[in-house]
Amino acid sequence: MAVVGMDQQVVGLLRTVGAAIPESHRDLVECPPVAALSTVMPDGYPQTSVVWCDFDGTCVKVNTMRGFQKERNMRRNPRVTVLCFDPREPLRYLEIRGTVVEMTEDGALEHLDALTSKYLGRPTRYFGDCIDASFAETEHPVLCRIRPTRIVALDARDEPRP
Repeated sequence: MAVVGMDQQVVGLLRTVGAAIPESHRDLVECPPVAALSTVMPDGYPQTSVVWCDFDGTCVKVNTMRGFQKERNMRRNPRVTVLCFDPREPLRYLEIRGTVVEMTEDGALEHLDALTSKYLGRPTRYFGDCIDASFAETEHPVLCRIRPTRIVALDARDEPRP
């Protein structure tokens, strides 16, 4: 793999592992401290949003709201990237390139409540506990399932430093 401007020792630490998320990095896709979803805008530029995500063993699942820019982008162009990492471990991350294979409102609120509860560490409802309940009248959750097509995992924490 040729990576311009990157130290060759670091390049050696990058592992492209096809479309399977390695067990060593599963924690980073199951409610990671930080996850960012990149979609493609109509003009071709990337658009990135911080998201909550989890993994069902096959697909990465994220939630958005009907009409949000990322929702419109994924409907138009299903190719996305999810980057998951823990800021306390900056030498370890997981990049998931994939295709959105499903976008549905069926079960989306339940998934959003489950994500909210996982991230906050206690039973919580998104509308009413996390944000004002009145938003439930105007916001409509959309569950998005992303099938990985390419995985890049990095773990340089235990590597010797020059």
